[in-house]
Amino acid sequence: MNFTIKKLSDDCDTKIRVRNFLFSQIRSEYGYGYIPSWHKDIVDLNKYYIDCRKNNLFFVENNDDGRIIASMAIRQYDKDFPEFRDIYSRETTASIWRSFVEKPYRRCGLATHLFDVVEEFCYENDFNEIYLHTQKNLVAGFNFWKKVGFQVTLDTNNELKTVHMVKNLCGK
Repeated sequence: MNFTIKKLSDDCDTKIRVRNFLFSQIRSEYGYGYIPSWHKDIVDLNKYYIDCRKNNLFFVENNDDGRIIASMAIRQYDKDFPEFRDIYSRETTASIWRSFVEKPYRRCGLATHLFDVVEEFCYENDFNEIYLHTQKNLVAGFNFWKKVGFQVTLDTNNELKTVHMVKNLCGK
């Protein structure tokens, strides 16, 4: 497969393509469209990914046809889960967002390549750990995160099967 990993830029055409890709993946994976309170970062890519030095969004472009086929974003931790208030901080904890791979391209190593880029970005920006939350019923994704070193820190046992995970970066 011939692909290139790119960093989101302020180019208008690229931002439109990234937005379209993200919303199509959300529709495909979760069965719903735009929800303003959940998708602020997609609407304002500059605020959340371009203008913040310690945030970024990376995407994979298929070199054969120019289509975006995968994405993974990293942001400073900005959640307010009571369970983690005194554990994770904006300065030392990164957070994974918008991790998608189009179905025909899954299990080809794209997510691993993207995560390698994201992890290196985290080291360069002095993060101590990477946080994410996902759902156990997204079995392939859940297993991927475990494979690249994430450990479950909290299993909510809620109706969405949400689990919180972290990968410690100290010691590399």
